[in-house]
Amino acid sequence: MTDLASGTIGRLAQGLRAAPRGARAVTLGLLALVAAGSACAAPETNWAPAKGPLMTRWAKDVNPARVHAEYPRPQMVRRQWQSLNGLWQFNSATASEAPPIGKALPGTILVPFPVESALSGVMKHYDHFWYRRTFEVPARWRGKRLLLHFGAVDYDSSVWVNGQKVGTHRGGYDPFTLEITSSLASEGPQELIVGCTDTTDRGTQTTGKQTRHPEGIWYTDTSGIWQSVWMEPVPESYLESLVTVPQVDSRSVTVRGITSGLPEGLTLEATALDGEKVVGTAQGAPGDALAVPVPSPRLWSPEDPYLYGLRVTLRRGSSVVDRVDSYFGMRKVEVASDGKVQRLMLNGKPVFMVGPLDQGFWPDGLYTAPTDEALRWDLEATRKLGFNMTRKHVKVEPDRWYYWADKLGLLVWQDMPSCDNETPDARKQYEAELHRLVETHWNHPSIIMWVVFNEGWGQYDTERVTRMTKGWDPTRIVNNASGWTDRGVGDVIDMHNYPGPGSPKPEAARAAVLGEFGGLGLPVKGHTWTTQSWGYQGMADQNQLTQRYETLLARAWQLKNDPGLCAAVYTQLTDVETECNGLYTYDREILKVDAKRAAAANLGRAKLPPPPVAVVPTSAVTPATWRFTTDQPAQGWNQPGFDDSAWRSGPGGFGTTMTPGSSVGTQWRTSDIWLRREVELKSVPKSLSLSIHHDEDVQVYLNGVEALSEDGYLSAYEERPIKPEALAALKPGKNVIAVHCHQTTGGQYVDLGLLAPRG
Repeated sequence: MTDLASGTIGRLAQGLRAAPRGARAVTLGLLALVAAGSACAAPETNWAPAKGPLMTRWAKDVNPARVHAEYPRPQMVRRQWQSLNGLWQFNSATASEAPPIGKALPGTILVPFPVESALSGVMKHYDHFWYRRTFEVPARWRGKRLLLHFGAVDYDSSVWVNGQKVGTHRGGYDPFTLEITSSLASEGPQELIVGCTDTTDRGTQTTGKQTRHPEGIWYTDTSGIWQSVWMEPVPESYLESLVTVPQVDSRSVTVRGITSGLPEGLTLEATALDGEKVVGTAQGAPGDALAVPVPSPRLWSPEDPYLYGLRVTLRRGSSVVDRVDSYFGMRKVEVASDGKVQRLMLNGKPVFMVGPLDQGFWPDGLYTAPTDEALRWDLEATRKLGFNMTRKHVKVEPDRWYYWADKLGLLVWQDMPSCDNETPDARKQYEAELHRLVETHWNHPSIIMWVVFNEGWGQYDTERVTRMTKGWDPTRIVNNASGWTDRGVGDVIDMHNYPGPGSPKPEAARAAVLGEFGGLGLPVKGHTWTTQSWGYQGMADQNQLTQRYETLLARAWQLKNDPGLCAAVYTQLTDVETECNGLYTYDREILKVDAKRAAAANLGRAKLPPPPVAVVPTSAVTPATWRFTTDQPAQGWNQPGFDDSAWRSGPGGFGTTMTPGSSVGTQWRTSDIWLRREVELKSVPKSLSLSIHHDEDVQVYLNGVEALSEDGYLSAYEERPIKPEALAALKPGKNVIAVHCHQTTGGQYVDLGLLAPRG
């Protein structure tokens, strides 16, 4: 606790709408804070967003005079504050350029939207650029220290006030605070300049999925100020941060208040509140761990996300020096045995966690939601679909996102944003930002897991970095690597399986989780980023997508019992740019699955139909001999009468043993393979489907008629419908199955069989 508390800046905040009963007193005070915060915003002009590829319905509500005007830090609230969001002057710069002190800049940008976003009004990338604006300090703040807060600035930033450099910061995802008291003029307008450098993927910095050249799973970059900028007055000695730790077993909450200024003669008091009712209080010196009693605690969970209020007061004698309002949730997370396997436990009970991969991108704001209502909508939509968790994927959100997760009862797996980590300096910076991620989000009950690495991206020293993370925060679950390269450390073993689902083998000391699966794609005309889109597995319409989704989720719930899966993360909540495998479209307008059926599936209530009967088994069940060639065959190669006597023969399947889910009978390593096989059917069922595993693109023909054409790859045998005209081409007696598979990179495999419904 000591290492974590040292230097921590509390960045969490009490929300304004529908506050929990235990935090109602804090919320009522915040109603006035919104008005105070917006009073400093820049005046409205003829600003308009740039014309982006796709906008959300919340874009129309973006008002430069009152943009993201809610209190930014809900878990450490003071009554007086001012927002500096709004219109700022803007211009590109060079790497060595001096700050434009006293000089108006020609451009305009709307803060806090990223430079590249449509809502910023700029929608271009610059490696170096300037922000400039003026502000005034209210007269009632005179004699106090003034703190300037930045929610997040991507990536390297320097700040000047009235021509004096007041600080620098490196890191695109964590908040920072500068005291600017000594740089202020005694009265009148104050000049604020922020200089930024962001080379995105041309450097070694943490970027998550940002890129200068978006394609596939890589998306448009975010540069500059992308979370709220605001300021607040504080006394000479003040509360700098809070660290709260719920102690469910001892029915208390530990509160540590870190102070700045002269500590002599100061005492700290922490009071837990159930609405207006005091349930416990404790006093001590600043920095002490105060054990505040919480008798008969009401435990926080997705079913009952109850939040207690918390008031922390700094006194000198009988005088109040500083006071902040906060909240906390009483909950405990751990990995423990249920008597058979290790399980993810919440408040001492196993919880099967089901949720989406949430990447937090917006078509109009990129990393920044258009409004707080939009930010909240994503979390509400997740809960309405029956999910109890979400994985925040290689991105960190503003404090208010986590507040809504706390309030709505959504368990959060929080990824560390990735980078390449190829140099010692990059690794040092990565660890510094990982530490700040843990520090600045410590108090949120919704966050129950830290994900250190994703899919081997920049993965290094996994054992050491995982143990270090667990040392910083022993109260939460730590995932050493989600997918790909597990190093046997941390609290869980995590696999990715598309479309899946699948499960790692549970271990004696670690729980088995499925960190990614699904990826069912369905573009919706009029709601896409571009005319071209893709998914891990294409669906024809809502009904097929819903049916397939129900099947995947039912199978995931089956894995809960055998072999003991503990969580499943479906890819993904929304489409992102060209990637169309979201449950919602990118603009959040269309839910692509049937809501009731999807919610039932997420809750484990979907029923699988009886398993089909193998009319023609795959080679994974019964090895079969195929004729094959890796040279381009003559025309008509897929027809029944074609002479394939010159082709080689070998047992299926065909591919490389490294390919997930494969059962290789014959090695295939070239870019293309053509297969033929004659099968005998006593009769032709009214309905047939394919059981197929392919990596990558495949075409299947039955008696010369195309039955399936599918791009991409699978990682296991999956059921696919047969085109009606191909089904009609089958006849009792001998039939010919012909296959072409094309491979570009990585593992490769192809094999198939025929299935008929049971009964």
